[in-house]
Amino acid sequence: MITENRFLPYILSFVLIVFTAFTFYMFGSMDRTEPVTASSDSSVEGESNSSSTSNGDSNEISNSIENEINSENGTIDNTITNEINGANGDIDNNIDNRINGENGDIKNTIENIINGDNAQIDNNIENHINNSSNNLIDNSITNNIEVNVDVNVTNNITNNIESSGTEEDSETENGNGDENGNGVQNGEGNGNGEGNGEGTNGEDTPETVWGVDSASITTDEMLMCVRENFGDPEVWARYLRDKDGVSYGLRQDEVELLHSNDIDIMVIWNHFEDATGYEKGQSQANEAIEEAREFGIPEGVAIFANVEPIYPIDSGFLLGWYETLAESEYESGVYGIFHPDRDLYIAYEAAAEENPDLMENNYVWTSSPNHGITTEDNAPDYNPEAPEGSLIAGWQYGIDAETCNIDTNHFDSNVFDALWSNE
Repeated sequence: MITENRFLPYILSFVLIVFTAFTFYMFGSMDRTEPVTASSDSSVEGESNSSSTSNGDSNEISNSIENEINSENGTIDNTITNEINGANGDIDNNIDNRINGENGDIKNTIENIINGDNAQIDNNIENHINNSSNNLIDNSITNNIEVNVDVNVTNNITNNIESSGTEEDSETENGNGDENGNGVQNGEGNGNGEGNGEGTNGEDTPETVWGVDSASITTDEMLMCVRENFGDPEVWARYLRDKDGVSYGLRQDEVELLHSNDIDIMVIWNHFEDATGYEKGQSQANEAIEEAREFGIPEGVAIFANVEPIYPIDSGFLLGWYETLAESEYESGVYGIFHPDRDLYIAYEAAAEENPDLMENNYVWTSSPNHGITTEDNAPDYNPEAPEGSLIAGWQYGIDAETCNIDTNHFDSNVFDALWSNE
């Protein structure tokens, strides 16, 4: 005889409630800070995408991606996009890819955007392809940093290909910025972006040379510090006259020291904080000209107006500066962040519309994009940003090295004749 259990519905309801609560607990207590990891013995494709945005006064973003594929025709595609709008931005990206099999392809794309004071970016990529032929590694890192102070960027890329085919079967591309490849195969992606062109004297002339700028007085000890920690500069940019709390002015013994070491000098003028108005530009140019004459700087040397990102700027100042220097024995130059979104870039294009000669004859020394301090051997490929058609003098790609108190630069062959050399 079958009897009905009148308590059965209540028992079933209780079991269902307990199971649901346990399920929510398990999902809610997951550790979401664990690295993104993919491992496969049979799948031939791995794809990871990460996008993070942070707004605040203290911002940290950390991404860790690990991929391992043990099969033929392995393809790994990783994309990381980070954006921080606020001070004290700290981004740490780590990617580790491993493919064991024929025809392995790896693509890594990292884009970091920081707007605010104080930035630390560390990008670390390791790619390993074993027992493979016809493989491709493509690394692209873009660091777009709109930061005024304390910027440190480190990019470490290691590509290790143990190929079963010939060297022609493998291709490696390492990029920083807008797809700027170092063209290094089976090793770390290091390149200094130098090239050769035909000079007027029939000798090979480098397209760019590596150098530094500094607000400190150059001494034997400082020169040794730079050579031991960074490289052998061919150009050293220095300021005319002291500016309290900002920079020391160039000294005669510095000139002798630099020239005796075959280092050319780029001259900077930074004795203003308001870059607006034609008369202001004109008066600053006249002051710089007089200082250069008294110091003994020879004719033909360019003097660069230092326009900091916090300075108000307009086309009138730029025209006053350029046109006054153009009438003197010196050349005209402007330093600053020549990014399309910056006031300096906009003012420069407006000034060139009023006087097209500015675009052709005024030297532009740009600090955009900011790649970060490197050694000479690890310098990024030459990729300055400036208004189209500008006469580019150089690219300050890294600022505020903690060691030696310098910034690092590529200087363009355009400016070689406008440097203060020892010849």
